[in-house]
Amino acid sequence: MSNDKINISLKEVEDIAQACLVANGCNDENAKAVSTTIMAAERDGCPGHGLFRLPGYVAALKSGKVDGNASPTFERVLPSMLRVDAQNGFAPLPLSIGREPLIEAAREQGVAVMGLIRVHHFSALWFEIEHLAAAELCAIGCTAYMPSIPPAGGALPFFGTNPLAFGWPRKNGLPMIFDMASAAMARGELMVAARDGHEVPIGVGLDADGIETSNPQVILDEGVQLPFGGYKGANIAMMVELLAAGLLGERFSFEAAECDNKDGGPPQGGEFLLVIDPRRLGGENWLDHTEAFFAKMLAIEGVRLPGTRRYDNRAKSLVEGIEVPLKLHATILSLADEVK
Repeated sequence: MSNDKINISLKEVEDIAQACLVANGCNDENAKAVSTTIMAAERDGCPGHGLFRLPGYVAALKSGKVDGNASPTFERVLPSMLRVDAQNGFAPLPLSIGREPLIEAAREQGVAVMGLIRVHHFSALWFEIEHLAAAELCAIGCTAYMPSIPPAGGALPFFGTNPLAFGWPRKNGLPMIFDMASAAMARGELMVAARDGHEVPIGVGLDADGIETSNPQVILDEGVQLPFGGYKGANIAMMVELLAAGLLGERFSFEAAECDNKDGGPPQGGEFLLVIDPRRLGGENWLDHTEAFFAKMLAIEGVRLPGTRRYDNRAKSLVEGIEVPLKLHATILSLADEVK
């Protein structure tokens, strides 16, 4: 453990997150759902979506942008189409409410979609996708953010970083899941790099003059993030906007920015989930067939499946706990105490 970090257990992560959220306006149900996602991010080595986000959650509660006592409502619009209205709350609770009905609908209909509306999403997508893939379903999810990357040919931020996640079940193990931003680097990772004083690779973003820079703070404060793969990443970001906003009647990234109070917390938007039962198309042998595909792929030297590092981190942190910057730990404790 380095001198500027503290080692804590995963239970402690969840406990201090829960206490902090309750102290600042969340009821127990919402606080539990959010603190579980924060713990999962820390557990799996994704600190950009872990305790690092907690001050942003608190800011959104304090400003009144997010209702910490929201009671999400569920609606089955059609047999294969579901909607959860988050009632202006954080995403984890409405996601947990819609999860089992979505799984049931996919098994009944072969394919099902769910839209989350009036939701404030601040966590990683792989968390909800893993639950769906663990139920032996193929799952895709996406959500928009606030303007961060330009469209192809442009130089001004317009699309969000707009992550897209995909999950596939495994026969004797944890699901294969990738969760990637449409930007060359997720904004949370960029923010962590700026906090820790680390440079980022060239190609992540531009400064105010449109020149590539490795300074993450300059990208965040003055510049623009870049999509991965040039126009290809920009096109995926556009697709996410249309699925998570246009299809759901929710806010596009530029609209979210226009309505946001800039408190540092997550903006209001939508999330789109698509779930497919592979047995309906792939037949009874679908799982063995895809396992043979993975085996062939992994036989290539140097290849690993997406998510492997995350699962390795999980196994380690369950035993050893996780390291948290002392300054962040102190900030969270002070946020939990200041309203008592």
